[in-house]
Formats: sequence, structure tokens, C-alpha cells
Amino acid sequence: MASPRPILIIEDDATVRETLLDQLSIDREFAPAGASSAAEADRQLEKEGTRYDAILLDVGLPDADGREYCAKLRQSGIAVPIIMLTGQGAEQDVVRGLDSGANDYIPKPFRLNELLARLRAQLRVFDSSEHAVFTIGPYEFRPSMKQLLEHERNRKIRLTEKEAAILKFLYRAGGAPVPRQTLLNEVWGYNSAVTTHTLETHVYRLRQKIEPDPSDTRLLVTEAGGYRLVAVGA
Repeated sequence: MASPRPILIIEDDATVRETLLDQLSIDREFAPAGASSAAEADRQLEKEGTRYDAILLDVGLPDADGREYCAKLRQSGIAVPIIMLTGQGAEQDVVRGLDSGANDYIPKPFRLNELLARLRAQLRVFDSSEHAVFTIGPYEFRPSMKQLLEHERNRKIRLTEKEAAILKFLYRAGGAPVPRQTLLNEVWGYNSAVTTHTLETHVYRLRQKIEPDPSDTRLLVTEAGGYRLVAVGA
């Protein structure tokens, strides 16, 4: 099972913030962190090695307008889903929130199940985008950059386009085995000139890059008829 997804909750109402922190921790689907202001959120976002898969952002922060802060986050390069929470549900407020770069806009009071459903929906969309950042074992995987970052050893691993595509598809399988032919079709398309030997060669080279001991594979393992990633999201 994948590790809980880190979510940043920027909300100055302590009751709402604590409720969300508690509820999002249930079932270990998410790993929420809280901030009561834009300044505190900045400190959280700037921590070394810290990343969040989504942000829940209140419009009425004590030190910033949430919509302006959302625009600032987008300008700084943050591409993860941002869902705005607000007591202002008028159409023009919704439009302003979405125009600032928010992915969704939920008026208060909201039903928790609806918030969770919309958060999951935004994460599914983002996971299919090229802005996504995934955790694979000790690595931070950036498919759009074709790069793995290993923060502990301060090193970068460059991937070929096909290697990145293989990792991306295996990651999205959630740790389940993927048959060789399925992986071949997804990465190379239905090209009769490409055989499973081509895939096996790419997997071999990928293991040389990511496995501490390529002769004892721990991350990208062989299953009957295919491959899978172990400890996806760990």
C-alpha cells in the first residue's frame, strides 16, 4: 500500500484546521500538516526535502488574501492541486478563486465527505499530469524532468524517456504486477517491431541506475510475466 499523501492545510480557524488534521489522518490515506497563516505556510513549504501533494487554502488568512496567496504559489512554480475553502460562495468569489490558480473552490460550511471526494479527484487528475512528483523508495521521481533525486546522498539520476515512462506506469499500478506485454504496449505503443527483449533491456539498464545492488533487486522486481515496484510511495 502506498504511504499517506502529504497535504498542507492553510487555515487560521483553529477548530476547522484541527478537525481537518484529524479527519484527513484517518485510514492513513493522507499525512496532513497545518499552517495558520501565509507566513507559516511559507516556512512549511520552504523546509528542505518537504513536499506536499495538495494544498487546502482558506481565503481569509490573517496576513494575506488567500486568492492572492494562491496566485503567488503558482508564480513560484507550485503546481500541485490547490483547493480553496471560503465562507464566500457567491459566483464572483468562486470565479476570483479559480482565476487565481485554484483547482477547486469549496464554500463553508462543507461536508467532509464532499471535500475528500473532490480532493481525491484533483489528485487523480494531477497524478496523470506531467507536473507530478512521486516518491519511489529513497527517490523523488519527477517524470517531466526524467529525473530521480536522492536527497540523502544529494545525487540526481538522469533517465531516458523510456525509462521514465516505465517507472511512471509501474508507479501508477500502485505496487501491483504489470505484465510485460502491457508495459510494452503502454510505453512503446502497439509497435510490432518492438519485442519484450527491448523492454527487458531497458529494465536492466534502469536497475543499474536505481538499485543499490542490481544483482539483488529490491525496488523494481520481476514477477511472473512482468514487473512491479516495491514500496511505492514509501
